[in-house]
Amino acid sequence: MTSQKLPEFWLRGAVENIPSLLQPVAHALLQARDEVKELMKDFPDKLLWIKPGGAASVGFHLQHLSGVLDRLFTYADAKPLSEEQMVALKAEGDPQTSATSVELVNKFNAQVDKALEELKNKNEKQLLEFRAVGRAQLPSNVTGLLFHAAEHTMRHLGQLIVTVKVVKSENS
Repeated sequence: MTSQKLPEFWLRGAVENIPSLLQPVAHALLQARDEVKELMKDFPDKLLWIKPGGAASVGFHLQHLSGVLDRLFTYADAKPLSEEQMVALKAEGDPQTSATSVELVNKFNAQVDKALEELKNKNEKQLLEFRAVGRAQLPSNVTGLLFHAAEHTMRHLGQLIVTVKVVKSENS
């Protein structure tokens, strides 16, 4: 029996209990989680903090994937970032962390799970409500923040894919 690869999440139908207008966000986050899991299988921890050509490290991308979801969903809930979130933001990319690749992937998976649960509780009538972002209180809305969370996650996934391939090929 041969294993047949499933289509990408956006071609698998609706994600249960996610509002219709937020399906693209859920699909992107599920796709990213799947790809990160596959990409990072058996990734050597000694390569986590290598910055090929001065680019961001694999460790940074994994930390940032979790952190950006947490921060953007916080803003979408009209809440300021906590001190804990600010500390985590400043620590992104710090090679002094003792986290392993498995731990960083697990943290990202947990953050995606949390985001999906939060999407289930979003009221579509509130998607255009104003939301202020960051210290400068820049203007956005719930939809903008949630879609940016999805696209920013996919942007860093793409960078992660390239970085993993480069550091593995340069260190094999």
